[in-house]
Amino acid sequence: MKSLGIVLVLALSAVLAEAQQPAARVETEAQGAGAPTAATVSAEQLVSEALERNPGVQAARHRVLALRHRIPQVKSLPDPKVSVGWMGNAAPFSVQDGDPSSYRSVGVMQDLPFPGKLGLRGDIAGKEAQAAWWEYEAARRQVTADVKTAYFDYFFYAKAIAITEKNRDLLSKLAQIAEARYRVGKGIQQDVLKAQTELSLILERLTVLEQQRDTAQARLNTLLSRAPDTPLAPAAEVQPAVLGYSLDELYELARKNDPGLQGAKQAIERNQYAVSLAHKDAYPDFGVGYMYQQRPLMPDMHGVTVSVNIPIFYKSKQREAIKEATEETLSAQAARDNRLNQVNFEVKQEYLMAQASQKLYDLYAKGVVPQASLALESSMSSYEVGNADFLTVLANFSIVLQYQIEYYRELANYESALARLEPLTGVELTTAQAQSPVPAEGPKQ
Repeated sequence: MKSLGIVLVLALSAVLAEAQQPAARVETEAQGAGAPTAATVSAEQLVSEALERNPGVQAARHRVLALRHRIPQVKSLPDPKVSVGWMGNAAPFSVQDGDPSSYRSVGVMQDLPFPGKLGLRGDIAGKEAQAAWWEYEAARRQVTADVKTAYFDYFFYAKAIAITEKNRDLLSKLAQIAEARYRVGKGIQQDVLKAQTELSLILERLTVLEQQRDTAQARLNTLLSRAPDTPLAPAAEVQPAVLGYSLDELYELARKNDPGLQGAKQAIERNQYAVSLAHKDAYPDFGVGYMYQQRPLMPDMHGVTVSVNIPIFYKSKQREAIKEATEETLSAQAARDNRLNQVNFEVKQEYLMAQASQKLYDLYAKGVVPQASLALESSMSSYEVGNADFLTVLANFSIVLQYQIEYYRELANYESALARLEPLTGVELTTAQAQSPVPAEGPKQ
């Protein structure tokens, strides 16, 4: 029995040593963990690859380029029209002998929109391209956030599996000890059954965790435009970032940098130009033409034609177009206000989630896990001298395992909340030091 006690002490001491690691590991990493080893992959590496390969980002990028190419088109004059003709015989360019009214002719006609229309059309196309640029920026930021949140899940499940596997091995030893004590009459069958049940529960948890890890890996591969079952290196260690902004500062950053708000602003300006163009469309366009006639029996003739369209259907066309453009402007303004309300809520929601997770993982690392470890150590000591039963030791063992995993769950939740704040605010929050806002560079016109 003395040997059984020694094994028990060694097993539970290993549990306690592992239980103390979360807080110590965080401090060590914060002091100097450098670049990730070659055997691991960082979130930054995956984000860089995703931005290059993700089809959604590439589709948004090509849409911006397409709309930029539209700007010079709408600012250009309509194509001129060239005409040729003859009067006389049916044969091409054949005139009738002796008929002075026969002729051959060539002409050119150019339509001229009312002054200001082409410029307004260019302004509208420019605003559409700028709005598309913000859609592209939104796609980039969303893919970045999606990759990071999937990465933090992938990191958490790997940690949870590693902790659970270690504790499974230790629990197996405890189950063997309980069975050995029962065989020599020093324990009860209930202890053996309870240990076996707890071991089965750990195996069940491992199965679920492995499935969730594989799902996170498949999600990452999908975002990187890979096959879902593509092998992925283990995640590098995650250092808790420092949120260096207050809630009010995050609100202000979001109002300035949120792609949805900026896109709505471009839509408003685009529709304001559309209202001006609708008013301009009430004025007539012009046409200028020149014709040269060659007459065999008469002197050659030159002709000039000036045409103008008359908006006689103003009430059913131009006036309704003005009303349409005005309503579109009002709609865009309401959409902007709605987006602002949504942004404020999302910023507050993610900020509160980050604050709560930060407090929890800090509490687990500095309070709950050490306290649970002390409780386990105390129950172990009492069990050795016969003042505590095996079920108490086993319950404390399970608590330590649970809170070890919860520490990493809250760390991943904290980093994920910061990652979801980044698309709204345009700043990097998941690194150790927050960076300046992403420059809001629109398309060149």
